[in-house]
Amino acid sequence: MDNKALLQILSQTNGISGDESAVREIIISEIKDFATEYHIDSMGNLIVFKKGKRTPDKKLLLSAHMDEVGFIVTYITENGYLKFDEVGGIDRRVVMGKSVTVGKNVSGVVIASPMHLLNNEQRNKIPKYDGMYIDIGATDRNEAQRYVTLGDSVQFDSQFDWNNGIISGKALDDRAGCFVLINMIQSELEYDMYFSFVVQEEVGLRGAKCASYQVSPDFAIIVEATTSADIPNIAQDKQVCCVGDGAVISFMDRRTIYDKELVMSAMNCADSQTKVQYKKAVAGGNDAGSIQSSGNGVRVLAVSLPCRYLHSNCSMIAESDLVSVQNVVNKMAVRILSGKL
Repeated sequence: MDNKALLQILSQTNGISGDESAVREIIISEIKDFATEYHIDSMGNLIVFKKGKRTPDKKLLLSAHMDEVGFIVTYITENGYLKFDEVGGIDRRVVMGKSVTVGKNVSGVVIASPMHLLNNEQRNKIPKYDGMYIDIGATDRNEAQRYVTLGDSVQFDSQFDWNNGIISGKALDDRAGCFVLINMIQSELEYDMYFSFVVQEEVGLRGAKCASYQVSPDFAIIVEATTSADIPNIAQDKQVCCVGDGAVISFMDRRTIYDKELVMSAMNCADSQTKVQYKKAVAGGNDAGSIQSSGNGVRVLAVSLPCRYLHSNCSMIAESDLVSVQNVVNKMAVRILSGKL
């Protein structure tokens, strides 16, 4: 499968936290003929080992998460509307009026009270989830229950586009990271490496904790997407990172203080084909927070893709940044395993 087709299918496949199996099956189909061995653990993580040309003294784990943010059905009203709650952190401002898919293939739209029936005070407020519903076109509860059950996953229904160097679509956090790891597994590796495609990152970094205990690495590179706020009305020092300026290296976030030697080495990966930038905010978090403190402790590095409109129905990245992330991860893996760090 070519790169565009692979990233598109990864983006458009549904897999909120706790329901990642469809994404996992796509990844397995891409790596099974290249991996030395792989297995699925009890939590649903996909753990992969690939033999390289040489066996290093240290063990490296490269990790990306399979899950995306979304919603879950909690109740069906007598009139056939669905009540729901969020899975992962989603800005409620982007939810109203969006097309969604419920379960496997039931189409719906998120609704609330019509604007023309609201007073001035109500119009200026963002509805809470208990004031929103999903309309699937059912006439009553009995009809809705023919297609939907409580606990069904709900995910945004969005188009994927890759044109003029810009990529947009849902779940690029972190299907783009999965894409980078798949490319590595499909390539010829200089050293033995371990890979984990993990579950439930968006609800508390849960899968990575289990995966890291199984692999017990000395080093880990977490391949992620991170908020890019390079948009109008945001001060330059608050923009976090910029789309088009390359791979993002974090020195600290809300869950992790990163290994300083790894951070400096990653920043030094910049060349004519590879742009690198710092994450200019101590904000957010990723699976490094669980991996770093597992076992006897792990030296961790996060290499992230700058992404506008994270955790929404449609995020945006740059093709050039995707290339830079791939290059930095490839270079850092070799530097770590060659004993230079």
